[in-house]
Amino acid sequence: MGNDRKLKICIDRDECIGDKACENDAPETFAMDDDDKAMVINPQGDDLESIMVAAENCPVECITVIDEATGEKLYPKE
Repeated sequence: MGNDRKLKICIDRDECIGDKACENDAPETFAMDDDDKAMVINPQGDDLESIMVAAENCPVECITVIDEATGEKLYPKE
């Protein structure tokens, strides 16, 4: 799997409720830590589509995805 784009993925851990939607949608990119908070384990772990679905499905919208090459914010769109 994986993707060719270099991504910066940020998680607002104060907002994360441990729903695991991100881990279910992109399991090679996201995992839950010991506090049941999402963390990024590999920004290139899943294909871009799966990562975007994971960000979109977060019930508290605490995931930001940025294309590091261009600086473009891929999610959420402004």
